[in-house]
Parts: sequence; structure tokens; C-alpha cells
Amino acid sequence: MTRPSPLQCIVPPELLRQIIRHGTEEEREAALRTVALDSTFRVSRAEAVANLIPGMFRTASVGGTPGRPHRSIYDQENGEVMVLGVPSRAEGAPPTDDPAVNEAYDGFGATYQFFWDVFHRDSMDDSGMPIVGLVHFSTNYDNAFWDGQGHMFFGDGDGTMFTRLTNSLDVIGHELTHGITQYTANLSYVNQSGALNESMSDVFGSLVKQYARGHDAAEADWLIGPDIVGPALEPALRSLKAPGTANQHDTQPADMDHFVVTAQDHGGVHVNSGIPNRAFYVAATTIGGKAWEKAGKVWYESLRDPQTRANTDFAGFARVTIRQAATLFGPTSAESDGVRAGWDDVKVKP
Repeated sequence: MTRPSPLQCIVPPELLRQIIRHGTEEEREAALRTVALDSTFRVSRAEAVANLIPGMFRTASVGGTPGRPHRSIYDQENGEVMVLGVPSRAEGAPPTDDPAVNEAYDGFGATYQFFWDVFHRDSMDDSGMPIVGLVHFSTNYDNAFWDGQGHMFFGDGDGTMFTRLTNSLDVIGHELTHGITQYTANLSYVNQSGALNESMSDVFGSLVKQYARGHDAAEADWLIGPDIVGPALEPALRSLKAPGTANQHDTQPADMDHFVVTAQDHGGVHVNSGIPNRAFYVAATTIGGKAWEKAGKVWYESLRDPQTRANTDFAGFARVTIRQAATLFGPTSAESDGVRAGWDDVKVKP
């Protein structure tokens, strides 16, 4: 079992701070509440882990049959306590009257199916780990997060900045990929390795959506969260194609010339993830076809590569992807050229 990772949210704290500075009174109130709750949850979770509190969450430790997910959805009923809520849908059960429960269940299934079909991976730990979702967390909560212990929490949004956060397949894919990263390279959630961690979740969150819709690289929207942003943040939360353009508060850089040096958000893990995000987009569209078949395979095998370690930075990961592309497709292949083009575009020198 890997060491639990920090709380990993889909909505970055810098975006919430921008809203606190520039939003309407209603928007500021919702953002302030979300930031405060995220901070409280981080502290209480850290204390629980440090004190080894048993049974903080009680879920099954074994998965189902390989090739089939083992999903459990709980309704937190707008509570904020660190225990499982009301059991709402178990594996194989029919849909409920609650759209958030069904969206989480279906999104988990689509994400599991993608990783099984494409990479023959059996859940986050590749050993059938149960997939647990906790919906209706808090009130007007503008976030969703992976807690590092096998649980994904989803708020309902405030209705202006964010709508129901279960209503996005790429967001669900993003959060589950944090678990996959934790059980493979376990990239440290700080500085460039942390930005790679976030980028992996955006890349594979986008690929889960592309796979479910049957879109190739040219058809894909390359957006994260277009289905969960409200009028104040349209059209999306992030863009892999054009970092820094997804919404009025988006400050992601698209290359190393604009890399953000900051002590905020674990050294800018969300803002600087735009750089490797853009590298993947360029690689995938340069190669063409279905992005999960070639560029996605290179990124997945690179995540699993022994040379991708907890502290791997952008240049180190670029080297691994170039080597993996050469191994998988040949050093003079179009695929290898596409991977190099991606890193060249964002000015990362392997």
C-alpha cells in the first residue's frame, strides 16, 4: 500500500482565490466557503492519518472479478464529516432517482472500462480496488477531490460558478487517475512532479471522455470540466489545447517561458500542469487518430516506467516518453516525432 497522498482537488485554490478577489458577493461567498472547507478537510484528514485512526472510512478491501468494476456510491446528505454516508448504489444495482448517484456510478464504470479495455488495468491499484464515491458533500461546495485513500468526494456546486460536479466524465476520470498515479509512479504532489501528477489526471480524464464518445484527436474538445462550470466560468475549467484560455480566471502557462514560480498550491501544481497538458495535446494531434491508442499508450507506459520516480520533473518525464515512443513504435516513427514535437512546442528540453 502506498503512502496516502495529499488531498487532490479538481478546482485549484488559485482559481477560487481569483473569484474571491474579483467575483460577485455571492460568488465570493461560495469560493470562501469552499477554500475554508478544503483547508479544514486537509487538516482533519492529516490528523487522522498521523494518529492512525482506524475505520475512518469502512469499505471493502477486495475488488470484484477482473474486467468488472466494484463500485459503491454513498450520499453524504450535505454533511462534512469524515465517515461514509448513506449507501445509495452498489455494484450491479439499478439506477436511483438521484442523478448525482447515477452520474458517479456511470462515470466510474466508464473510467474503469477505459483503463481495462485500453491498458488491461484492473482499477486504480491494478488489483481490483473498490471504487468509492461520496456525493452531495457539503452545501454549495465547488469542488471534487481524491482523498488518497480510495475515496472520491463530489460537491453539488453553487449553481453560478459550478454545477453538480458528478456531471462530467472527464472530472471523474481525472480523480480516478490520481489513484492510478498514486499506485504507479506516486509522483510527489509538489512543484514539477506535482504538476505532472495533475497533468496525468487531465490527460487521462480527457482520454476517458474521448474513448466514451468515440472521438479521435481532431474531434476532441480537449477541455476539462465543460459540463460542470456555471455561467461565471464558461466554457471550461482547463484546456489542454490552449492553456490559459479556458475561462476568465485561467492563468495556466502553455510553455516553459511562462512557468509560474510560486509557493501557493504546493508550488503551482495546477497552474503549471498546463505545460505538460499542452505537450500531450500537440503529441496526440501531431500523431493523429485516436489519442488513447498511441500518444495515450506512450504516456501510460511512461507513468509505469521505473525511471518515472516520485520527484520526476518535466524534462525527466519528457525523456521517458521519448524513450517509450521509440520502444513502442520505433525511434524514427511518426509517433516518436509527434512526442518530440509536443515537448518542443512547450520548450521543455529533455
